[in-house]
Amino acid sequence: MPIRLFVLADRPALWAVLEPVIRAGNTYALPRDMSEDDALAYWLAPDKTVFVADDDGAIIGSYYLRANHAGGGAHVANCGYIVRESASGRGIGRRMCEHSVDRARAAGFHDMQFNFVVSTNKRAVALWQLCGFAVVGTLPRAFLHPAMGYVDALVMHRKL
Repeated sequence: MPIRLFVLADRPALWAVLEPVIRAGNTYALPRDMSEDDALAYWLAPDKTVFVADDDGAIIGSYYLRANHAGGGAHVANCGYIVRESASGRGIGRRMCEHSVDRARAAGFHDMQFNFVVSTNKRAVALWQLCGFAVVGTLPRAFLHPAMGYVDALVMHRKL
């Protein structure tokens, strides 16, 4: 399964991956009623390089890569990942994470940081730890989970 750069023709398929996750509201700090245009503008913002996981023409995942901050923080990469629910458990997230680490290194980043990993997203936390990330901070009650109420968000980091 190739991971390739996003192209404009991928917009409808990318929205089909993004929408259920945004509507569920349990992993991304985005409005659950976010419009398609706003969601795609967020994911495809000019400061991000966007990749898709392409399974024989079906987009089953995506990630973006960007500098975490400008100026003195520009050496630290940041990514966001999303996998179609029907493709969950197939190793897509891990493949995208490995791909993003390679791309970040090639782009000259020294470190990678995830700023806001919802603590109740146990699969993601475990996956990022398997990929070499460590929890370096906890933001108490930083995320309002639709079913669990206020839960912590984690800051995770790794050297590249």
